[in-house]
Amino acid sequence: MPSTATDETPGFRLGDGDPRFTVRSATATTVTLVVCSADDGRTTEHRLEREADTDRWTTRTPDVRPGDRYHLLVDGPEGPRHDFDPTRPLLDPAARGIEPADPTDAHPRWTGVVVDESFDWGDVGKPDVPRDRAVVYEANVRTLTAASPDVPEHLRGTYAGVAHPSTIAHLRRTGVTTLELLPVQAFDTEAWLRAAGRENAWGYNTLGFFAPHAAYASADARAAGATAVLREFKGMVRLLHEAGIQVLLDVVYNHTAEEGPGGPTTSLRGIDGANRYRWTEDDAAYYDTTGCGNTLDTSVEATADLVVESLRYWAREVQVDGFRFDLMASLARDGRHVFDPAHPLLERIRQHPDLQDVLVVAEPWDVGPDGWRTGAFGVGTSEWNDGFRDTVRQFWLTDIAEERRNGTPHAGIGRLADAMTGSRSTFGQERGPLASINFVTAHDGFTLLDLVSHDRKHNAANGEDGRDGSDDNRSFNHGIEGDTADRGVRAARGRSMRNLVGTLLLSAGVPMLTAGDERSRTQHGNNNAYVVSEDLTPVDWTDDEDAEAMTEAVAALTGLRAAHPALRPTRFGVEGQETPGATRMSWYGPDGQPMTTAGWDQPIHRVVQYFAESTPAPAPDGAHGPVDRVLVVVHGSGRTRDLTLPAREDVSGYRLAWSSEKHRDHERLRPGGQVFTAYGPGIHLFEVA
Repeated sequence: MPSTATDETPGFRLGDGDPRFTVRSATATTVTLVVCSADDGRTTEHRLEREADTDRWTTRTPDVRPGDRYHLLVDGPEGPRHDFDPTRPLLDPAARGIEPADPTDAHPRWTGVVVDESFDWGDVGKPDVPRDRAVVYEANVRTLTAASPDVPEHLRGTYAGVAHPSTIAHLRRTGVTTLELLPVQAFDTEAWLRAAGRENAWGYNTLGFFAPHAAYASADARAAGATAVLREFKGMVRLLHEAGIQVLLDVVYNHTAEEGPGGPTTSLRGIDGANRYRWTEDDAAYYDTTGCGNTLDTSVEATADLVVESLRYWAREVQVDGFRFDLMASLARDGRHVFDPAHPLLERIRQHPDLQDVLVVAEPWDVGPDGWRTGAFGVGTSEWNDGFRDTVRQFWLTDIAEERRNGTPHAGIGRLADAMTGSRSTFGQERGPLASINFVTAHDGFTLLDLVSHDRKHNAANGEDGRDGSDDNRSFNHGIEGDTADRGVRAARGRSMRNLVGTLLLSAGVPMLTAGDERSRTQHGNNNAYVVSEDLTPVDWTDDEDAEAMTEAVAALTGLRAAHPALRPTRFGVEGQETPGATRMSWYGPDGQPMTTAGWDQPIHRVVQYFAESTPAPAPDGAHGPVDRVLVVVHGSGRTRDLTLPAREDVSGYRLAWSSEKHRDHERLRPGGQVFTAYGPGIHLFEVA
């Protein structure tokens, strides 16, 4: 694949016959590139020249070769926004390879490494996965395979481990189409964690926006250098693509590892800190909307350019399929720090010709003023739907706990019905259900098993005296806190897990699973395991009856989701109109009659029967495809209840295809009007004949 580098590409550009290096700074007075040859260790200095009327500093670099190490020396004015020191080595913000200058240093100084970007992609292209068919699987490179007995020991916890045939086979078995990797752009551990002898395990502390995190590569690749690390990463992408699996990167452009003004100056702060970070009006401090010490100022064109060029690099040169933007609300703040849904950076990402084939997913909030923006990002962007998460947890866990205590749950079924049908109230008619990335768990928070095993967080291992991690978990321990051998409690927890994952995978929108939930992974009640050692966080691949049963349930649900277009509409319907791609919905109460207003809102009911009928888009010859029909039955109470299946003239019967209750009869055809008994809280999918 030919390079997509242009004259605007930052960093080194070696392959166009005129090798050059470019960096941008509006405030520097001198910039020097220092290169250490990989061949003989000889050091050369290149004085960069500033292009007239721009902030671009460039120099020709005819003798630079892959493997060479390099850094910048930058000088400039003094002042409250500046941190120049012409003797301090700085990391190129666009370095494609990043290594510690001295691997033995406990407080590493980072250096750039020139890489050979060539790679044989063969005829492997990006998989074509329509968004309505996507099933996202969020995973950490290290913890996904660190404990896998099927991955060779020297590849566990690496990019090569992710691409190992056993890992890919598991992803395909569970119906995953899109692997979302927690941050893999080079990152560093925060200074305060390092001082405490601890390590950042998640990667939300970006060191460089263009280099893969070297520590996730195999030992052989690390020993061979930055080019081998990059090739291992690209090899992972290629093998996943060969298996039909997309690669989505969790990217952190909202802040950097330079932390607050007292943090380490490694790159941007020493190059052009006045224009890369947000500042308070009096220039006394950073204006921080991330809670991480600094926030990139994407209202400055050069800063936005850095983000766009990084996205182009990963999408074109590394062939990734999309991006999940951490704290994306921060990226959409204007020069006055106010959120703008039409922010120029968002528009550039949506309209850039090199980014038209990528999936754009927002984490639609930050910690700044007016920072919760779920539903505000507009057409072309999907968003993590925290409302879906909270509603589903509330319905199946805390409401059931409330019913046990007081006899009546907290609320009726109306909010759950909205969540299951695409959260139209959040995203609106124009954006449609695929704007919603539905999830019940994510990397931050309880695992699925911990969600049904703990009423409160247990974060002592984090060393923050329990101050970290959310207290709003909407969890339910089912009567015993933590692990237990009690068979009744374990059975109830298993049912709740199936209710949660069943709701996730039978709902309109794009579902996201969290790695290990299908294996009943536990963090023993820790809901913020970003610094916890690997003995607590890896996916557990040991043989376990409960884990195998949950994996089978997920595989069955993703298979049914793929088979039934009625479960995955691409558009919202309009009353009285036929909308291709939408799902026609009919709602019934426990008696099989049309749903009443009281049935939606009163906590005592908590039953809905949702008849979903697809509206196929016409084929090129004008013919319509077959109509798909399913019935989803939700019973949100611990009591046993007889439900009457809807009697419809166009239905000859219902066949149970999946149930969160074990050992149900899935064979016989049940006519409309027949009683179906719900033995406690459950979700049930019927195929319609």
